[in-house]
Amino acid sequence: MGPLKRYLPKGLFARSLLIFVFPVAVMQALIAWAFFEEHWETVTSRLSESVAGDVAMMTELFEQTGEDEIAFEPLAETAYRTMRLSVDFRPGETLPTSRRTSFFRTLDRTLRRALTADIDRPVWFDTTRYPAYVDIRVETETGVLRFIAVRERVFATTGHIFLLWLVGATALLSLVMVVFMRNQVKPIRRLAEAAEQFGRGQDAENFKPAGAREVRQAAHAFLEMRGRIKRHLEQRTEMLAGVSHDLRTPLTRLKLQLALLPKTDETEEARRDVCEMEIMLDEYLAFARGQAGEETQTTDLTALVRETVEDTRRTGAAVTLEAEDGIFADIRPGVIKRCMANLLTNAVTYGETAAVSVRKKGSRVEIIFDDDGPGIPAELHEEAFKPFSRLDDSRNLNTEGVGLGLAIARDAARGHGGEIRLSESPMGGLRATLTLPV
Repeated sequence: MGPLKRYLPKGLFARSLLIFVFPVAVMQALIAWAFFEEHWETVTSRLSESVAGDVAMMTELFEQTGEDEIAFEPLAETAYRTMRLSVDFRPGETLPTSRRTSFFRTLDRTLRRALTADIDRPVWFDTTRYPAYVDIRVETETGVLRFIAVRERVFATTGHIFLLWLVGATALLSLVMVVFMRNQVKPIRRLAEAAEQFGRGQDAENFKPAGAREVRQAAHAFLEMRGRIKRHLEQRTEMLAGVSHDLRTPLTRLKLQLALLPKTDETEEARRDVCEMEIMLDEYLAFARGQAGEETQTTDLTALVRETVEDTRRTGAAVTLEAEDGIFADIRPGVIKRCMANLLTNAVTYGETAAVSVRKKGSRVEIIFDDDGPGIPAELHEEAFKPFSRLDDSRNLNTEGVGLGLAIARDAARGHGGEIRLSESPMGGLRATLTLPV
């Protein structure tokens, strides 16, 4: 089953069709085989043996007349009237050397077996030249006896009708199963799309439970989960707003008091500590706030990248930009801009120059941030994304923060159905690749 498993369909719709269609097809094939093997071929054999006996009898009667064609004519008329068998004597002729085979080889095999068993002379026949008749020829000493038999007397002609009914029934059952399974799979697909949209921050308000009872139960569970998550995010946002206000107020008072004190080494150190506490507080709140408080909207991603690069250039950083125009995506602009700003800030902080490129690849867009800094060893790439992570001194990420820049960036990317990967940059430093669906 292992090697076969990779060839089986992966989707629920295709697998369900396989479960239903395959047994029906096998059953119909077995029925067809049993019909042709046991019934149709038996009936055909009996008919062929009957016609072969008539041909043998007429050949024997012809030989008894001394192969006199005139004396044989009354017998031929009787055969045509009673057996629907047309007999014609062709003196001086021989049997044809070529033979055409019927599409159903069983017909030829059955007739050949019957003629060979009843006639001791050379025999030739053709089941394909005339649609309603079979041409049978028997070689005699002075010529060839040609028999034209009605096809219904030689073969069971209803076999193709049975096949048509069988194929038609299979096609009808398959069509019904396709329609049925499509209607059953559609609610599951809509549930998956609603879950994916909610994961990207889109509310999917038009989603309603539908389908079978189990699918409806899963849909109701999803709606309840979505409600709980939204309430949790709202409560967390309100709590963070209160915490931010409560903490910033004493920090502001401290900064004011330090500003009024005489400038000494002690007051300067205290002022730096207060500034560092403010930066740390901003990073904590940004990480905890995540993506709450902003709605998804269709945004010109290229313009947003240019805006982020221009903001960074105003700090005096050397940044080059190479971007394709007209790339739009459904994103939270503020969240993605903060994500790109974190990546670009890391690039310009630990390298002398940075380069940003934007390119579309199929249904996704790649935003690449390169720098010429010391880089990060490959074995520490995943470590760099962990919150509060500190790497080696050569990179020393977030020297003014607490090691949340990359964690915030990846969280924002994954919240939009994207990802951030780290690798070695062609410029010698670090490459951060942000991918987003468009």
